[in-house]
Amino acid sequence: MNLRDRYDAATAGIEAPFAVVDLAAFRANAAGLARRAAGKPIRVASKSVRCRALLEDVLALGGFAGIMAFTLPEALWLARQGVSDDILVAYPTADRTAVADLAADPAAARAITLMTDSPEHLDLIEGAAGDRRIRVCVDIDASYRPLGGRVRIGALRSPLHTPAQVAAFAEQVLKRPSLHLAGLMAYESQIAGVGDVPPGRPARSRVIRAMQRRSRMELARRRAAIVRAVRGLTDLEFVNGGGTGSVETTAAERAITEIAAGSGLYQPHLFDQYSNFSGRPAALFALPVVRRPAPGVATCLGGGYLASGPGDAVRLPQPYLPAGLSYDRDEGAGEVQTPLLGRAADLLSVGDRVWFRHTKAGELCERFDALHLIDGDQIARTVPTYRGEGRTFL
Repeated sequence: MNLRDRYDAATAGIEAPFAVVDLAAFRANAAGLARRAAGKPIRVASKSVRCRALLEDVLALGGFAGIMAFTLPEALWLARQGVSDDILVAYPTADRTAVADLAADPAAARAITLMTDSPEHLDLIEGAAGDRRIRVCVDIDASYRPLGGRVRIGALRSPLHTPAQVAAFAEQVLKRPSLHLAGLMAYESQIAGVGDVPPGRPARSRVIRAMQRRSRMELARRRAAIVRAVRGLTDLEFVNGGGTGSVETTAAERAITEIAAGSGLYQPHLFDQYSNFSGRPAALFALPVVRRPAPGVATCLGGGYLASGPGDAVRLPQPYLPAGLSYDRDEGAGEVQTPLLGRAADLLSVGDRVWFRHTKAGELCERFDALHLIDGDQIARTVPTYRGEGRTFL
């Protein structure tokens, strides 16, 4: 039985649209991430999963420990649900109500670490937390700045770039008795989040690989110097780095104690563009064919599930099964209908399904309230997404 037939058979009693996770692919991807981490624990990026049951499943596997959450309310919910007692909030918060809630809950305050990179964050946390001691992590700018800093390559995140800047900020944290400096984080988006084999662009591939090679060397030296400088001031519980696209190279740095990763569990199509690893598509969604308006055209219901990021065609979901379908360039993926073109369209009838892969990982779960977990040719169980549990954190 081919893949499409297996998925169709497993979900025969479910009306599309719906989303699934192939458990065999999910587990294989998790094992691949753990192998690449070479013994260093992987902190699971919850924004790339957005399903409490699957977060619990992956944390039960070898090689995974702790969660990297995307908002403080999410972290509080996960901690109180018993998903993890080690949760790092990856982005700074300005939610005073949530900080006060954290401070009022001793168990949550022990489990959750907040992200900081400016005195304003420290003031806000102290002002909202009152007398409770709050765990914090310092976010380090991991961008690459060649040509004497005149060019910046990488995400616009922290203003703290140099060892001196990070050490000076760490000293500010250490002067505040209500704050505990637990760790450091540096996310190298220009390596972990940029595939080096963009399809059909060999020249761009060579440029990306050269940039990433130089950026890895620069960051490894700088990150090691930063960690030495801060460890000279205080003990650190963790130094976090990396992402799905850079697990093995980040793990090779002695200064790093743990890796962050999550997208590689679902393997959305954006992550097909890497030469250093390959995963199996695990998270998919199915749309029903509702029209055959012309030869070579099959129209699906819904489908406009665009990913975040720059506005380009890469952000569109990818028609996956059956193979050979493409978008109409004038319509793309639509809010209520998506015409698909190609010879494969003539093999589809009204009521058939087309299987898609999302560009990014967890964002798919904002569109569906449940994930049907496929094991072989049957549904093993159906679990709610964050949305299905009434949790919309962003």
